[in-house]
Amino acid sequence: MRTLGKLVLGVAGSLVAASPSLAHHEWPVDQTKRITVQGVVTAFTWANPHVMIALDVAANGTIEKWTIGGSSPQFMTTCGWNRKSLKQGDVITVRGYRFKDGSNAARMHMTVMPNGQELFYGAPPRHAAQCVPLAGDTPLSD
Repeated sequence: MRTLGKLVLGVAGSLVAASPSLAHHEWPVDQTKRITVQGVVTAFTWANPHVMIALDVAANGTIEKWTIGGSSPQFMTTCGWNRKSLKQGDVITVRGYRFKDGSNAARMHMTVMPNGQELFYGAPPRHAAQCVPLAGDTPLSD
């Protein structure tokens, strides 16, 4: 029985140690097709594992509910974001990649803020140079 207890403890310890690796994942998006949506912020969640934005987007006479995902708060801070970057009622434009399942969900790449400033998907502090437009991007704020 003592051996079984050690085995269970060892397996549990291994899973806990491996959990950061298991948590890392790829977004289920089609990176060959960028989308642009403009809408009204209905919620802005500054929390791990991902900063999230809820948007109401006018489309064909109706309002579509969209969910836009960013990086972690720590990485978003590298690219100029903070917990007060957005508030309910702000109108923003987001360029990013839609989920492969066709749902109204996307991973952002760039967001044009209400004041016209462009903020980008987060990056680790040592990779702040990634907080820039992608090749071929045209400004959204024009």
